[in-house]
Amino acid sequence: MKQFPTDIKFKYPWRSYQQRVLQELESHLNDNHLHIIAPPGSGKTILGIEVALRLNKPTLILAPTIAIRNQWIQRFCELFLRTKSTPNWISINIKEPKFLTVSTYQGLHAACSGKTIENKDYKIAEESSDDDLQFSNTTAKTIIEGLKKEKISTIVVDEAHHLKNAWWKSLTEVKKNLEPTIVGLTATPPYDVSYNEWQRYIELNGPVDAEISVPELVLENDLCPHQDYIMFSYPTPEEGSKIKEYNNNTQQLFTQIKADTILKSKLLALRCYIQPLQELEWIYSNIENYAAILIYLNAVGVEISPLHLDVIGDKNFKIPELNYEWIETLLTFYIYHTDEDKEYRELLLNKLKRNGVVNRKKISFAQHQKRNKLLSSSISKLESIKEIVDFESLSLGNDLRMVILTDYIRKELLVSTPKNTLPLTSIGVIPIFEKLRRTKNLSSKIGVLTGSIIIIPFTALNQLDYYCKLYKIDTIATTPLSYDPNFLVIKTSERLKQNIVHIITQLFQEGHIEILIGTKSLLGEGWDAPAINALILASFVGSYVLSNQMRGRAIRTQKSNPLKTGNIWHLVCVDVLDNDGGVDYSLLKRRFKAFVGVSLDSNPRIENGIDRLHLPTNFTTAKQIFDVNQKMFACANNRNQLELSWKKALEEGITLIEEIKVPFPSQQNYKQVTSLYFNKTIANLSAFLVSGIATFGETILEIALRNINRIKTLEHLLSFVTVAGIAGIAIFGRLLYRTSSLYLKHRDISKDIKSIGEALLASLINNHVIKTPREKLVVLTSQDEYGAVFCHLEGASTFEKSVFITSLSEIIDTIDNPRYVIIRKATLFNLIDQKDFHAVPELLGKQKSLATNFESNWKSYVGKCKLVFTRNIEGRKILLKSRIHSLAASFQDKSERVNTWK
Repeated sequence: MKQFPTDIKFKYPWRSYQQRVLQELESHLNDNHLHIIAPPGSGKTILGIEVALRLNKPTLILAPTIAIRNQWIQRFCELFLRTKSTPNWISINIKEPKFLTVSTYQGLHAACSGKTIENKDYKIAEESSDDDLQFSNTTAKTIIEGLKKEKISTIVVDEAHHLKNAWWKSLTEVKKNLEPTIVGLTATPPYDVSYNEWQRYIELNGPVDAEISVPELVLENDLCPHQDYIMFSYPTPEEGSKIKEYNNNTQQLFTQIKADTILKSKLLALRCYIQPLQELEWIYSNIENYAAILIYLNAVGVEISPLHLDVIGDKNFKIPELNYEWIETLLTFYIYHTDEDKEYRELLLNKLKRNGVVNRKKISFAQHQKRNKLLSSSISKLESIKEIVDFESLSLGNDLRMVILTDYIRKELLVSTPKNTLPLTSIGVIPIFEKLRRTKNLSSKIGVLTGSIIIIPFTALNQLDYYCKLYKIDTIATTPLSYDPNFLVIKTSERLKQNIVHIITQLFQEGHIEILIGTKSLLGEGWDAPAINALILASFVGSYVLSNQMRGRAIRTQKSNPLKTGNIWHLVCVDVLDNDGGVDYSLLKRRFKAFVGVSLDSNPRIENGIDRLHLPTNFTTAKQIFDVNQKMFACANNRNQLELSWKKALEEGITLIEEIKVPFPSQQNYKQVTSLYFNKTIANLSAFLVSGIATFGETILEIALRNINRIKTLEHLLSFVTVAGIAGIAIFGRLLYRTSSLYLKHRDISKDIKSIGEALLASLINNHVIKTPREKLVVLTSQDEYGAVFCHLEGASTFEKSVFITSLSEIIDTIDNPRYVIIRKATLFNLIDQKDFHAVPELLGKQKSLATNFESNWKSYVGKCKLVFTRNIEGRKILLKSRIHSLAASFQDKSERVNTWK
């Protein structure tokens, strides 16, 4: 077989954005790559199949999971071949390729390692563990030869990022040897990775050719208006006691390590402490470790020699207090990166492991593993699920089509006794089913769909029989739930297995099941039910890629319901002892970076990240959590407003822009704070001057009157006034400096970022990193009502924009270990000097000529500066000083990459 059958054709009309990509296909493939970014629900799979058909050569498709692999085959057969049976020229075995071979990245790597694990489980690629599989050149050569023999010339890579390094090796080896056309498809490009990782991703997929955004799909009515909501809960009393116990144990461990005289003596004996001047090269390369040693020793009563402050470059430097972060840095360094006393280090490590603060060589006092697991899988989430179900049932009535996705089945709670009163002590499909069954009206239409257990309401039996006959399934075995005849358990046969998911989906679509509970492995990927209008993500295991896949189930449009909206509910158990909300909340914040949606305010905007929900910065009381949940319910209840918010926000922009966001470093409103600082400066200045002049004037007048007889001439008077003036400057100058510098520190930084962005752009153009003509490029900055500053590059390619944002982040974020540093000089009223340290981005710091060009552009666009090379003694000293001060800062808001509709 040398080409696809000629009669293959997509059975539906193309969507406008799909048609646009296909029309431009020839120009996109000039570099033998097609790279498309498209969210769940955009028909990404269909587009990939059509491109492969148009290339019309033997094809290999690689997917991140088995479920998505199967989806590729299912969609191809159903929507192109219009058959339910898979033709014999399609293979899922990478070792036995055919004209069309569909595999997974893990399957490819396993084959290249001489193993077979392709059908092992449903795990997403990045969560699977195959560390024991070693790439084998001999075995890989056999796999490649097999692909060559089949003349594989097109490789479609689906979500090819966040892969294990070993998997990249297998993938790269195949690409190098076959020299195929690469079709790269992703919903979540890895913009947040390092430049090298991004380069690796781009080398595989090629530069981004086309990007389809969520707002664009909502605008075209291919995705429905939707919103993410969060339901917060407290740990149960039992869980709270365990968390408190874990925290107490961790604090006791912290205290014990502080009191560890052996550790103290070992640190005092380190060369970097005894003779720092002889160990400057090590210190400059290990600044955090050096700082952690000084901070620990200072905390345990050791007087730090001025010599160390000289090394830091600041004799007045105040050594920070020892906290969990610093002791983690210290212990990680001492245990894993020194050769000191192996026996003692092992004893220390075992002690940390016994106390649960070590996970895969990562020491973390704040992230206690047992406490984290307790929060993420808290039983309080069962009550949250019940409250959400009650709310959505009341809100939508018989129109409710809710799906609840979770990680585990917990089939041990499904008993065969006349009663089921087993305590619900874990989160899972059956515990959720039981929670709802026990507390809801028995007429509720609840169903369960997993690979091994299927439950439907008794009222759906007739429709089940109808669909079974439709699929020519003569007999179906159902038995009433032993403890509740209102529900039926379906016994699956081999014949039924092939169609049962589709049949249950149809029952759900038609309303015979209103609440469907299932596992993310079966329903979270590659499953489609357009009727879903409410989704609860009760999953606490998994990546943000998978979270976005699951979320995509609820945001698709439904042809029969043009007014459909989707509510997506996320569950968080708050750690009451952590002002930031705890690890469960932190994980959700990270996941929200992949979710683009509309903000919850009167001036709606479309962006990614959790900030759009305007949640409290910390959680301290039960009332606070109650108030937030009530706010969520109030917003979720107004689905008409949700549609209007999307409409209003969509009118404010034309495209989704990736930009850098610098948060305003305060919990207070930006305008209040800037006004506060400015007013404080002016008010303090005025008050000091007025009261000062009054007091000072009174004093001077009193002295003058006492000495009136000595002032004989005008010269005497001028001398007296001059001395008084100098005294006044000495007294009030310091106050003026303090208050003015405070305002300078909190001045509007949007102008600075604009200027820095211009300097950066000029340098990237000069050094041929950005190749788009200068006249097409614009650095745009803005500021929102909360004080956050935004900056992006307009007119560049997706790759160029990403390089610009990455480089700008390196400049304005905390200094790490750059080759060059820019010392920026600023003044206020030509009186106050202030120095700020900025890293020269990695791209521009590789060569002196590039860094010097950046310095020149900085002077042109930003102002005075000095370029410092940090790989010599003097430069290292400056770098050390800037990094120590950054590390010691009590509050440091990092910039972040955001997507905003503008």
